Amino acid sequence: MQSILLGVDRLNGLIGKIFAWCIVILMAAICYEVFCRYWLRDPTTWAYDVSLMLYGALFMMAGAYTLSRNGHVRADFLYRKWHPRTQAKTDLVLYFLFYFPGILALIYSGWGYFYLSYLLNEHSSFSPDGPVIWPFKALIPITGVMMLLQGLVEVVRCWICIRDGDWPQRLQDVEELEKVILDEAAAKAAEEEARLNAVERESTTRGSL
Repeated sequence: MQSILLGVDRLNGLIGKIFAWCIVILMAAICYEVFCRYWLRDPTTWAYDVSLMLYGALFMMAGAYTLSRNGHVRADFLYRKWHPRTQAKTDLVLYFLFYFPGILALIYSGWGYFYLSYLLNEHSSFSPDGPVIWPFKALIPITGVMMLLQGLVEVVRCWICIRDGDWPQRLQDVEELEKVILDEAAAKAAEEEARLNAVERESTTRGSL
C-alpha cells in the first residue's frame, strides 16, 4: 500500500517539477518583452498571453504536487498541536465535505469549458495575434483528475493514521525555513528538558543518600 501511495506522490511530484520550468520560461518572456518595449520601441503582441497562460499552467499543475507534500495552507497554529489521530479525523471529514465535491465540480465544468473552446478553436482576444488557448484550457480537467487522485491517496493516509496512531511516510522536498526553525526549537527544548530531568534525578539521589 505504501509503495502505491508514494508512487502517486512521485507521479504528481514529477509533473509539478516539470511545470515548475514555466517560471523560467515566464521570466525569459517578460524580460524579452521589457527589452523590446523600452529598448527597441517595438513591444511584442504575444507576451501578455504567454505570461498569462504560463502562470496559469504553473498554478494549476502544481496543485497536486503541493498536496502530495502536504504544503497547502492550513491553520497550523491549531492543527499542529493536535494528536495525529485528531488531525486525520478532521482531514477525513473535510476531504469528503469540501474537497471531493469541489474537485468533481472542477472536472465536470472544466471539461465542458475545454471542449467548447476546442470546438470553436478558440483564440485569445487579449492581443491582435491571439494564440490558440484550448490546449491551455485542457489543463483544467487534467488538474482536476490529478487532484482527485492525490486526494484519494490522502484519504488512505488519513485511514492509516487513524488505525496506527501516526502519519505514514510521505516524500519530502526542501522544507520551509519556518518548519526547520520550529523543529530545531522543539529538539532543543526536548534536550533541555531531558537535561533538567537528569539533574533533578541526580539531586534527588544525592539527597536520599
